Amino acid sequence: MSRVLKAMAATAAVLAMSLTLTATPAHATPPNIPSYSTAVSRLAALTVAAESHGSTYNRDLFPHWITITGTCNAREQVLKRDGVGVVVNSSCAATSGSWYSPYDGATWTNAADVDIDHMVPLSEAWASGAWAWTTPQRQTYANDLGGPELWAVTDNVNQSKGDKDPAEWQPSLSSFRCTYARAWIQVKWYYNLSVDSAEKSALNGMLATC
Repeated sequence: MSRVLKAMAATAAVLAMSLTLTATPAHATPPNIPSYSTAVSRLAALTVAAESHGSTYNRDLFPHWITITGTCNAREQVLKRDGVGVVVNSSCAATSGSWYSPYDGATWTNAADVDIDHMVPLSEAWASGAWAWTTPQRQTYANDLGGPELWAVTDNVNQSKGDKDPAEWQPSLSSFRCTYARAWIQVKWYYNLSVDSAEKSALNGMLATC
């Protein structure tokens, strides 16, 4: 669990840094997406195991969209981080801006059309090892701004993905599948989560597009 504890410290550092940011780069992406070669190495290092404890999953076990700073919660922080020209009100709700969804290539100007996707879904994390974590560790995971876990994407695309892994769902924008696989692998590796055999095979196939 040492990586999970490190994640808690890393996330806190990233959040502190975010307080000083005044500009958002166009079409920003989450941090710490590994290179192709690093992703290949980290995928090979992951434990391959069947998923377990799926029947005991409860989304409430992952406290998410916690307040990060001021009135802004984790979801609102991602909207500010990844959008362009984002303006928020006193409640930190985005009132204007634009967001590019890398999963399907669409751009939206209404925050209501954008969901914040957990790259590795909460239920997938649970069945891959998070069932053994503490609630604070799961809260850190669900609100992690320090790695490539949270993505601003088209709402119905996120809903279509649901809790599926890469063997069951991949972005319709094929040019993004390399990045998607590298981000997925990073999250699994950083949090010491397992992969099942079909998932690993699918990830290898996605890496082959890099």
